Amino acid sequence: MIDDINIANLPGIGSIPQIAVPNEAPEEPPHPADVTAVPSSGAVPQGSPSVASPGEDYLIPSGGIGSGAIGSGPIGLLSPEECQLFRGVVAKYFPEEVLSAPSPATESVSAPSVAKGGSSADDTALNDTETVLRENGFGIGIPETQLVQNLNYEEADVINSDQVRGQFPALHQKVNGHDLVWFDNGATTQKPLRVIDGLSKFYKTDYSNIHRGAHTLAARSTDQYEAARQKVADFINAPSQENIVFVRGTTEGINLVAHTFGRKFLHEGDNVIVSTLDHHANIVPWQQIAKAQGAELRAIPVDQNGDLILSDLERLISPQTKFVSVGHVNNTFGTINDVRSIIRIAHSHGIPVLIDGAQSIAHTKVDVQELDADFFVFSGHKIYGPSGIGVVYGKKEWLAQLPPWQGGGNMIKDVTIEKTEFNVPPARFEAGTPNIADAIGLGYALDFVNSVGIYNIERHEHELTEYARQQIARIPGITIIGNPKHRVSVISLDIPGIPAPEVGQLLDKEGIAVRAGHHCAQPALRALGYEMSVRPTFAVYNTKEEVDRLVIALQKIVADRT
Repeated sequence: MIDDINIANLPGIGSIPQIAVPNEAPEEPPHPADVTAVPSSGAVPQGSPSVASPGEDYLIPSGGIGSGAIGSGPIGLLSPEECQLFRGVVAKYFPEEVLSAPSPATESVSAPSVAKGGSSADDTALNDTETVLRENGFGIGIPETQLVQNLNYEEADVINSDQVRGQFPALHQKVNGHDLVWFDNGATTQKPLRVIDGLSKFYKTDYSNIHRGAHTLAARSTDQYEAARQKVADFINAPSQENIVFVRGTTEGINLVAHTFGRKFLHEGDNVIVSTLDHHANIVPWQQIAKAQGAELRAIPVDQNGDLILSDLERLISPQTKFVSVGHVNNTFGTINDVRSIIRIAHSHGIPVLIDGAQSIAHTKVDVQELDADFFVFSGHKIYGPSGIGVVYGKKEWLAQLPPWQGGGNMIKDVTIEKTEFNVPPARFEAGTPNIADAIGLGYALDFVNSVGIYNIERHEHELTEYARQQIARIPGITIIGNPKHRVSVISLDIPGIPAPEVGQLLDKEGIAVRAGHHCAQPALRALGYEMSVRPTFAVYNTKEEVDRLVIALQKIVADRT
């Protein structure tokens, strides 16, 4: 019973008995069928209760983004030692809530896999205390908060988490004796079999250099490379594949625009506007070109919630403002910036705008024509694609005016010793042999996202993020940094007295991968009074059960230091 637990004798993090095996490589699962989204007509996975979404006539699977953890053991999927520790932590921090809670009615808490109104054998077997813990503890089978229940999206969350996760071999391994929880998606995402197998097949049967070969493999490679360019154009609704330039990633893309635009259009006394929320990749390149050209770098400030103060944008703009470059989504607080307003204000002054979409491309629908962005950049590895490949979208009128970024093959029309005639975009900006295979891999990644549905992904991740924020916020001694009005799948947290890198290492002992540090966003963190944070970030393959494990692990860390 809870009354008998001595908190001082509870094991600290990392001291719970671990499975005595080394870190295991993932077993390759059978190749799954493509993800098929359940139609929004109300179809629900068999055996799952459903509830009507507020204000909608379709049905949402109850606990749609979870994986049924609470029906698999006394408390989630915890070992007996972890159950004991969790009960002790709850008793320490919520004694009045747990110990004085009324005994539950004869009807047990139902697991998600049990039909509405029924109960499982595990539920019936629970004693009163365990049932109360389930209902009042945090992170263990807690129903969605009212905030999440009131979310309205175009589609229900119909993602089959097991089916999605089955496509990601890296997720099926143990780290330090625990099933891997990958919450480092803001840094990079894991890769689905569609990408892995597609790249393998390309290298096995089709690889060649592109564009200038007269043989069959060159034709195959060229066709697949250019098909990937068209997939990107379709995915972001670009007018043409001629708007799409392949680069190594977001960082190179911003450097390309900053240095080509800056060399031609930026002069002494001019200025460029970025934002305090931006990643270093959208600050440093503009600093460099501004310094070289004798220009000034200005920044839109941020408030204590982590939202940009857009009323200051008009004040920052002057006749000497030549460019505005801002992130679509902040990588530290998850802030969704009002880029439509930023673009509209800048365009009213005749100023072009670049949007850094590294943290938005995998989480929300991007339509570059609707945004009216002059440039939009993103990285493939953030959206389930390979690393080393990225995209610059540019309006044709701007790409046509910019000088080459690098010199070499492919970006030329004619070369003499005296002069060079350059190719038209996008070839002008793709000097040398490009990253052929990974561009094709990016196309496969976009196929995967389309098979799931970007609106389904958005709904799934938003519910998961709000669920995690609600549960982490209940842990005494932990601060969630920032509270932006509109946000995506990012949470930054701080535990006073424990450095962020140490928290990251302690979580790793529990098999949970998060990012810990300044996240290449030092101006943003410092604006809210921090130097570092612990940052879990979520993706389509994450589940509520994994959030529960994070919450329990954070509780262990806090309890071990108090």
